[in-house]
Amino acid sequence: MADRHDSALVQSGSTELIRASEVPALLEQIRPAWKARDLINRVRKLLPVDPSSACQRIFNAAIHDLRDKIVVAGIDIAKEAAKQNKLPPIERPEDVDDYPPSKIIDLSYRIGLISRPEWRRLCRVYEIRRDLEHEDDEYQADAADCIYVFKASIEAVLSRDPVQLLRVVDVKEIIEQTHPGVPSQQLLEDFEHAPPVRQIEIMRFLVATALDTAQVEPVRQNAFTILSGLAALTQDAVKVQLGTHFQEKLGRKPLDFLHARVAYGSGTLGFIRQAQRTDFFEGVYAQLEKVTYHWKAHGQHGEVLRNLMEVGGLEFIPLSILPKIVEWLVLVYLGEPGAYGWHGRNRKVFYSNSAAPLVDDLVRGNAAAFKQDLSQVEQSGAVKWAIRDEHVARRYQELLDLIAAHAKA
Repeated sequence: MADRHDSALVQSGSTELIRASEVPALLEQIRPAWKARDLINRVRKLLPVDPSSACQRIFNAAIHDLRDKIVVAGIDIAKEAAKQNKLPPIERPEDVDDYPPSKIIDLSYRIGLISRPEWRRLCRVYEIRRDLEHEDDEYQADAADCIYVFKASIEAVLSRDPVQLLRVVDVKEIIEQTHPGVPSQQLLEDFEHAPPVRQIEIMRFLVATALDTAQVEPVRQNAFTILSGLAALTQDAVKVQLGTHFQEKLGRKPLDFLHARVAYGSGTLGFIRQAQRTDFFEGVYAQLEKVTYHWKAHGQHGEVLRNLMEVGGLEFIPLSILPKIVEWLVLVYLGEPGAYGWHGRNRKVFYSNSAAPLVDDLVRGNAAAFKQDLSQVEQSGAVKWAIRDEHVARRYQELLDLIAAHAKA
């Protein structure tokens, strides 16, 4: 903010109160790069004798710091954020210098340099300053206002290092490594604090790479791994944009396993048209039926169930298909009466060792879906027939107990 007025911010009687407050300790939180500047030195000298001027200058310092941080974050990000949020246009670094202080605060929030609560606090600081400039005959700031200005300016801005925003090229370097790439904690933190425009840019790149069959498999797998790791940190507004983008790329084409897997990994499978998801999961059910739930097909159960888990388990299956898939999962878990043949002497139930632990995982992840369809599944002739055997019935009860336990969680 331009320092055009030196009107009193605080009555002189409040000087001792400010001096005894936490303000001097707050000054020690200012990061070294700013602590050594002349502006902060002036604040230190003014605080004991003229808190009003010190208060004004600490806010000026915060605004200057935000201008610098915006440039460091990237003019491309600032330009897009300004455009999306109807702020004054930005084309070059000099435009940031010309931005009014109130718009600097708004732009910093939209870029992700400050959080929403911090944005509100800094807006209040600006309001205090504006009221004092234009209505000083009617409004007199007290010591609490001055302390508020110092706390907001230092805690939200001057104590923090400039943010080095994550770039697409940074992510590209990670996924192009020859060894499996996993998102580091630093990557996750940088992505979480990235503005929406950068998040959508990165997620689109990862989606495109994971879907690109011309890419070598390690790169595609790394892209999918990073994509899945970032999905939980993606802002809701970005997920909506990404879902729209994904649907536009898919168009009217049938949803295949590759696209379903990447859509689930990116957190956008729920945005795919229900008709396309219905057709896809009808195909999944047809594959389950082809393999059959009989324990002798255990060699094929692992692949089809892991495929189901890679597209979200039961989470996105339309209700028209869900009961059929739940019934198949129940039957493959139950197995059939044993105690015959050489290998069955000590085995009361023959069931798929491949399927059982995977069904267990599906129950833990989708217990509510299992529970809501059990009443219909229990009327199935195949299930009724299976649980006529007491040992199979005991497995069914174990499954019910597992579902009940995790449906409550």
